[in-house]
Amino acid sequence: MFAVYAESFSPDDPLSALRLGERPDPEPGADWAVVTVRAAALNHHDVWSLRGVGLREEQLPMILGCDAAGYDEDGNEVVVHAVISSPDWVGDETLDPRRSLLSERHQGTLAERVAVPRRNLVPKPRSLSFEEAACLPTAWLTAYRMLFTQAGLKPGDSVLVQGAGGGVATALIALGRAAGLRVFATSRDGAKRERAVGLGAHETFEPGERLPTRVDAVMETVGRATWSHSVRSLRPGGTVVIAGTTSGAEPDSAELPRIFFQQMRVQGSTMGTRRELDQLVNFLDVTGVRPVIDRTMPLERARDGFAAMVEGELFGKIVFTR
Repeated sequence: MFAVYAESFSPDDPLSALRLGERPDPEPGADWAVVTVRAAALNHHDVWSLRGVGLREEQLPMILGCDAAGYDEDGNEVVVHAVISSPDWVGDETLDPRRSLLSERHQGTLAERVAVPRRNLVPKPRSLSFEEAACLPTAWLTAYRMLFTQAGLKPGDSVLVQGAGGGVATALIALGRAAGLRVFATSRDGAKRERAVGLGAHETFEPGERLPTRVDAVMETVGRATWSHSVRSLRPGGTVVIAGTTSGAEPDSAELPRIFFQQMRVQGSTMGTRRELDQLVNFLDVTGVRPVIDRTMPLERARDGFAAMVEGELFGKIVFTR
């Protein structure tokens, strides 16, 4: 079958490690299913895999990709939950110390077919296209968990989204507005700030700019460049939810005195559960909110999509189709 995979690692030039070509068909084990992929979304995780993060040489070649939507063996339209927990694990899959994502231990979704545990399949409503559904299992699920599980936000609350433009940030803005939150967003790029308003942000700001009021929660995926601003933008007793550090993991100041004196909460967040993915799918089905797709292209043009992600030339998700 045709697939997009990592054949080697290159920390400085990840595209040089990317390969497109034929790979063996998946061989599912007991209680696993084969999904015929109709659409698969690209994530930063895929670029990091090409850099050698989270993979070992002996695991190569590894088909990339965490997100997919397609048909199961019975012809049902499904969305794939990317978190693979231990067979005997009960409860929140993200807390399983032996969990992994597709394309870490098991071959990923950037292929004609992918094998996954049957329990990882979520029904896709017909109101969602395959391309839209493929955007959900990583970026949108991460955003959903950040807002509603980790921060516990409810209608009328306020939230700051740092770094508008990427898949998680656009999801945070759209979901937050649809849920009745007051949404602020930041970006260095004026065009992205304008698009964030169109997506649902009430107001946008330059990074580091003072907000008109302190917020109930900050959604942080940027890290070093925005950390101090995130903490200083938070009301006493508020929550910073952090799910990424794209600008670096070591802030110039941890802002610890402000955090403990104002009794702020710092909450980590990673991906989401199958139940949360099911809730997210239903949320979109009912509200009509849809993922922002920067571009859709055939899987055979995956190299172009990876290049756009490496260069940061996108607003929303890149989706590959078959």
